[in-house]
Amino acid sequence: MVILLPFLLLLPLPLLLLLLLYFIVRPRPVRIPIKNRHVFITGGSSGIGLALAHRAASQGARVSLLARSLKKLEEAKESIRLSSGSDVSIFSADVRDYDVVEKAIRDAGPIDVLVVNQGVFVPRELEKQGLDEVKFMLDVNLMGSFNVIKAALPLMKQRIDRLPASIALISSQAGQVGIYGYTAYSASKFGLRGLAEALQQEVIADDIHVSVVFPPDTDTPGFEKETEVRPELTNILAGSSSSMTADNVAKKALDGIQSGSFIVPCNFDGHMLAIATAGLSPQRSFWMAFIEVSFAGVLRLVALFFQWNWYRCIEHWHAKKKDT
Repeated sequence: MVILLPFLLLLPLPLLLLLLLYFIVRPRPVRIPIKNRHVFITGGSSGIGLALAHRAASQGARVSLLARSLKKLEEAKESIRLSSGSDVSIFSADVRDYDVVEKAIRDAGPIDVLVVNQGVFVPRELEKQGLDEVKFMLDVNLMGSFNVIKAALPLMKQRIDRLPASIALISSQAGQVGIYGYTAYSASKFGLRGLAEALQQEVIADDIHVSVVFPPDTDTPGFEKETEVRPELTNILAGSSSSMTADNVAKKALDGIQSGSFIVPCNFDGHMLAIATAGLSPQRSFWMAFIEVSFAGVLRLVALFFQWNWYRCIEHWHAKKKDT
């Protein structure tokens, strides 16, 4: 190493940084196979979960779905059978009930890829929102995720093939940045990030790799209902971001899961948010780590411009309300 030091000092700074990052990024790169493996998806009867199920089944995975509505689960099972010829196992359960979730997962058998996708959202300012709604979102989005993961972990560690496994949590761009009217929802989705960062350290020795997917607004039945009731100011602030189809989100999510990426953005805005909020999150790609290190300062400046615009909109909106 002492002999190499003079040579290293002659390298341009970007190359020296790339070389350093190549050695220090952790966990190391991995590829998680899907074909002939058991993919278990919560919230799998509609939206992103159902789109993920279609994609996993088309790649030869054995798919299990968990959701509350048995009728929707049966419809999802039939749609996957018609599109891919695959038979899907379905389990009707509420993720808030640990005992029921544990039984469903035990009946499903060892899981190779767990996708924690369930989520509910009631947009409203905290002052106007009942604590029952706040608790509902936290219980389903956050505590429900704990229930599912805790129930699945023992069987995931007992998987037969010993190939790399995955736990993927479907968060939201509202889990990277708080937005007016999303107070309780953002709290539940921000919580998934902390859960995932700590969990990755706990399960890495078992070759289980954690991903957090951050979709933008996604065209699903739930999103249509949300836009009808969310506050006017929320629509103003969120109006600049574009939405995606559930299938496009599912494609990005499954690609990210298979590459073992910790943070999985889904569009250009998501990539910018991923860099701006990288913090102390794991990073497998030294190239991506190089981009994060190189552009973090610039994106912080961009983020401050966004915050300036948002708070300017809020001030104008309140001033307009006072005048009417």
